[in-house]
Amino acid sequence: MTPTLPFSSAQDDEISSILKEYQIGLTVEEAKKIVDLLGRDPTLTEAIIWGIQGSEHCSYKSSRRFLKNFVTEGKHIILGPKEDSGIVAITDGPSGKRWGLVVTHESHNHPSQIVPYEGAATGVGGTVRDVVCMGARVIGAMDMLRLGDLKTEESRAIASEVIRGIGGYGNPLGIPNMGGDTVFDSSYNNNCLVNAVALGIV
Repeated sequence: MTPTLPFSSAQDDEISSILKEYQIGLTVEEAKKIVDLLGRDPTLTEAIIWGIQGSEHCSYKSSRRFLKNFVTEGKHIILGPKEDSGIVAITDGPSGKRWGLVVTHESHNHPSQIVPYEGAATGVGGTVRDVVCMGARVIGAMDMLRLGDLKTEESRAIASEVIRGIGGYGNPLGIPNMGGDTVFDSSYNNNCLVNAVALGIV
């Protein structure tokens, strides 16, 4: 029998300790909800998977309320938010052919904190893939970075590798980096924010 985590019988402080011990990205309430959904205590593997799927990177659980404020329907919206990219009409071309701007965004925050080059590179790669799979030609990329205090060696190393990773993926594809912004602050020492945007024309 596979051992399980005792979320159904443990006190809140015990559940919190278990989550910290195994670095599972769940709240105590979410851990209890898993028990309700499964009808039993989860295994360690199941709890870790739930934590990953519920992470900001995968589910946008803390920013979803803000994302709901964006316009998602209208005569200029060819395709609203779905799995990959949104498409907004920008002009009617010759013979009534409609042109659209394809836009996608991806956050690669925690991956970039752990493996900065690869985390940032695959963030750019994910946005490029999402635009290409809509049948569009990628015309540019942007990135918004929030990095730790450059007085610390770790933050300097992360910043350097994140920037290398962004260029390392986009440059060989010939995709210009059209803009973005970078902020350095000690509040990002333990969790940098790497947000990538790709734009295309279809």
